[in-house]
Amino acid sequence: MARHLALISLLVADYDEALGFYVGKLGFDLIEDTDMGAGKRWVVVSPGPGGSRLVLAKAADAHQAARIGDQGGGRVWLFLHTDDFAGDHARMSAAGIRFLEAPRHEAYGSVAVFEDLYGNRWDLLEPKA
Repeated sequence: MARHLALISLLVADYDEALGFYVGKLGFDLIEDTDMGAGKRWVVVSPGPGGSRLVLAKAADAHQAARIGDQGGGRVWLFLHTDDFAGDHARMSAAGIRFLEAPRHEAYGSVAVFEDLYGNRWDLLEPKA
């Protein structure tokens, strides 16, 4: 049986605001944006072919809204792999992405932590071959 992690839900405050960040600033592809009625949309973005995709899920109540920006409990919880760390870091920095540290070159690859528009922490990571 072949299995893979296809979709990860990411709580957002507003669909269009989130699309502006993920598609506009990070350069993700918009895969689907379907109106489900009653203010709900099915919004899927992808950093590129072959990997997991994000479902941008608008918080439906106060319980969910309280977790926007803290889904990883303050830890890095999403890892964006790249094959061009320097280029992506420069492009993301120019787009106003907030990096929390200078790039590091570790035994496992080049990495820098950044935050999304809500404060969720991500690693931009170019793994060593």
